[in-house]
Amino acid sequence: MKKSLNITWLGEQRYVGVNPSGQQILIDNSPTKIGVSPMDALLGALATCTAVDIVDIMAKKRTPLSTYRIEVEGERAETHPKRYTHITVRHIASGTGVTAEALGKAAHLSHEKYCSVAASLNAEIHVEAVLEDAAVPS
Repeated sequence: MKKSLNITWLGEQRYVGVNPSGQQILIDNSPTKIGVSPMDALLGALATCTAVDIVDIMAKKRTPLSTYRIEVEGERAETHPKRYTHITVRHIASGTGVTAEALGKAAHLSHEKYCSVAASLNAEIHVEAVLEDAAVPS
């Protein structure tokens, strides 16, 4: 299964990504940010990927969450490419019958089995850069 996102430069260091269904994300690395930075977007992708799993797992266990938030924090290397070297994903949830043990099991399942973003971060991914001249119609 292939996924795609078309990124268009809006000026400065601001970009909009649009998927084939038309949903958009604003990525902004300009001095006056109105969107999230690329590295913040990566943290957000990890957090929401696991959140989707956990909400689903807890509902299937008949202990739906009534409140839920995630605090995600990444530590970056000092030298380029300044990748994340450690990411902490803190799950804060409540609901009738929700226990720390059940939430922990759901988080473990998400991070170790279901979350494709977490799996991608733990894997070697082949990234291919293809260059095309925008002036030449394809």
